[in-house]
Amino acid sequence: MALKSTVFKAQLQLADLDRNHFGDYALTLAQHPSETNERLMVRLLAFALYASEDLRFGNGLSSVEEAALWEIDPAGVIRLWIEVGLPDEARLRKASGRAERLVLIVYGSRAGLWWKQNADALQRYRNLTVIQLGSDDGEQLARLAERNMKLAWTIQEGTVYLDGAEIRPQRLLG
Repeated sequence: MALKSTVFKAQLQLADLDRNHFGDYALTLAQHPSETNERLMVRLLAFALYASEDLRFGNGLSSVEEAALWEIDPAGVIRLWIEVGLPDEARLRKASGRAERLVLIVYGSRAGLWWKQNADALQRYRNLTVIQLGSDDGEQLARLAERNMKLAWTIQEGTVYLDGAEIRPQRLLG
């Protein structure tokens, strides 16, 4: 018997002072049975960092043909493709060819090693931005995961302030 996804609802109040973007978002996230709370919340952080009216969650782990998040214009052009985790270079190459902009958010204890192993190969993708979260940032985010969440996040000077935590994403590329 196949396991079903767990549905999370998030009311996100966002004040992104860096982009002058403010909004209230009612979001529904499906957590794949093999997805951790950490990955789920990193996807939510990715939404906050790149929030727009057209940004949507993809089917993620359920579909290898879709991004974790993406922004697709009405004509079907993929404006932004966002990946989270430590994907293989072939997946990023494919996404880079399909999207105008590609963002990868790496996190977890193996993120530094992954970057050392892949940095040279990723330099050739001109539309790629790589962001690394600190070693405990994902864990801080995971502690906030609840089936029904009300979150108020502020982004200022590259730092994300949320419910008593501070996340300082580091740009590695792009």
